[in-house]
Amino acid sequence: MIVAGFGFRAGASAASLADAFEKAGGAARAQILATAEDKARAPAFTAFAREAGLPARGVDSAALARQQTATQSPAARAARGTGSLAEAAALAAAGPGARLIGPRVISGDRMATCALAMGETL
Repeated sequence: MIVAGFGFRAGASAASLADAFEKAGGAARAQILATAEDKARAPAFTAFAREAGLPARGVDSAALARQQTATQSPAARAARGTGSLAEAAALAAAGPGARLIGPRVISGDRMATCALAMGETL
C-alpha cells in the first residue's frame, strides 16, 4: 500500500495539493491520502480527495510526533512536533514498519507538500 501524506498552509487550494501530489509521483501510485486530523477537514483537502477519487485519513498528533522524517523543517517542528507533516502523515497512515519512498516535495506555489510512504497494512 502506498500512502500520500500532505502538509499545507491554510490558504492552499486543491490545485496546490494536486501539484504536490503529481510532483511526488502519487497520481499513479497512491491508494490513500493522509494529513493531520484537523487538516483532513479542510475544504481544499476534501475537494482534492474527491477529485482524486481516493480515501482520506486524518492522523492524530501523537502518531505524527512519533515518526522519524527525512526532512527537518523548524516551522513544522514548532507547529506539529515533527520535521515534516507530509512525511509523518504518510508514514503513520501506512502503518508499522512503513518507509518513505522519498522526501517531501513542494508545490510550485509553495503552499503544499506531499510525501509517499510504503506500508503493508491499511
